Amino acid sequence: MEPQNLPMNPDGSHPAHRPLSFAALFLIEMWERFGYYGMAALLVLFLVQRMHMGDASANLRWGAFSAMVYALPCLGGWIGDSVLGSRRTMVIGAATLLVGYFLLSLPFADLLYLSLAVIAVGNGLFKANPSNLIGQLYHGEPSKIDSAFTLYYLAVNIGSLISMVLTPIIASVYGWHAAFMLCWIGLALGLANYAVMRKALGRVGSPPDSRPLHVGKTVAVGAGSLAIVVLMAGVIQNTSVATGLVVGMGLLVAGFFLYMIVRGVPRERNGIIVCLVLTLETIAFFVFYQQMSTSLTLFALRNVQHHWLGIPIQPAQFQVLDPLWIVIASPVLAWMYNHFGRRGSDLTISTKFALGMYLVSGAFYVYSLSAHFAVMGRISAGWMVAGYGLQSLGELLISGLGLAMVSRLVPSRMRGFMMGAWFLGVGASEYLGSAVANLAAVPRHLHNPVTTLPIYVHLFMMLGLAALIIAILSTALVPFLNRLASAHERSGNGLGRGPLQPASGSSELPEVDPVSAG
Repeated sequence: MEPQNLPMNPDGSHPAHRPLSFAALFLIEMWERFGYYGMAALLVLFLVQRMHMGDASANLRWGAFSAMVYALPCLGGWIGDSVLGSRRTMVIGAATLLVGYFLLSLPFADLLYLSLAVIAVGNGLFKANPSNLIGQLYHGEPSKIDSAFTLYYLAVNIGSLISMVLTPIIASVYGWHAAFMLCWIGLALGLANYAVMRKALGRVGSPPDSRPLHVGKTVAVGAGSLAIVVLMAGVIQNTSVATGLVVGMGLLVAGFFLYMIVRGVPRERNGIIVCLVLTLETIAFFVFYQQMSTSLTLFALRNVQHHWLGIPIQPAQFQVLDPLWIVIASPVLAWMYNHFGRRGSDLTISTKFALGMYLVSGAFYVYSLSAHFAVMGRISAGWMVAGYGLQSLGELLISGLGLAMVSRLVPSRMRGFMMGAWFLGVGASEYLGSAVANLAAVPRHLHNPVTTLPIYVHLFMMLGLAALIIAILSTALVPFLNRLASAHERSGNGLGRGPLQPASGSSELPEVDPVSAG
């Protein structure tokens, strides 16, 4: 029997159904990230070792691709909000991703840029919409939103953890394209799982989800997506065009925020200003995050011992340390947010962002310190374990709460689009991060680890210092942001640390067992 003393959720569903709704979204996100990060673990090494590109070229190709991956959710969020519906757009995006990974798994070099463009468009249609649906499930309950998005971030990292372990091994034994095949198999499993669980979402969705599918709009979205695929294939190949688009993306995000601040409803303005500042901090964070796929992966290839505690490690597998640490830490943080939120003593989201940046700074100082203990130019893999641990915890406090920030600070009528705008800013920083990684681009004639090690150490020292400066500035802004958040909360928007008790009067966490729910 359903509990009778709990009010209905804003989406019209009963609170007792939320764990199953959360599980449906958790699992499709998990499988989507399984596909993406399985590919991401390999792509830079694939470009360097299989396509014989130089470091600089491979980094910028990856940067252009990942920038487009994060830019297009702005459009996908709008389609979900206003055209097809969040649930429908999410499914179409997952199906498009499956096609992209399938093309990448075919052993034809000419399909490389086309397949990456299809993946970018599929991600654009998918990415903002499950996040928007999570925000609707826990709307008006700030502590639960932080907890839900932290556990949702766990889904991202369970999927990436599994695929990042498997794809480098498959690539080394059966070849690159066999590893990419695993990515589209993951999307197929995700879509099948969603088909079984789709009814659990009930009426959760944007307004178009509750209306019959409009054939004309669906055809228009399909035609537009094909046109964007052609455009993206050209952008990923041409880094000068990509640079121009990234600059345009940054200006678009800035213009959108300015418009919202100047023309928005006065009672919403404080929250939008807080969202702007924290988005800028997130953009800065992703410059550091991008090093995992670029400079840190190439550092692992050339200057890290490929074994630890007797276990052999492929260079691409060092990236698995990020989701591994996050899988370990996410449940603990989710419990802490909920526990302290019920007591009104949870840290504000701006404080969490500042703490996260201090941890990122510490990670890059660990990487640079490791050089003092190198043997013949190679460091122990234990240093990577420690550095990734700090960086991943910082990621949870910044990126893991970025979508929760949007859910808490942005009016529901524009939340899907705003989540897309958040990803747009992330996309710009991903490309910038690849350009930063090129400060450690190793000339092709250098093969000795002793000569390549100082190149990477210099970059990591600079990044550690940059992160420390950003952390100090973020700390200085915390009181200002807290005042704005409190004013926003008093206006009835539920910001800051949130009310002392969740709106439903319940202390539940999103109850999902990521193993049994699949």
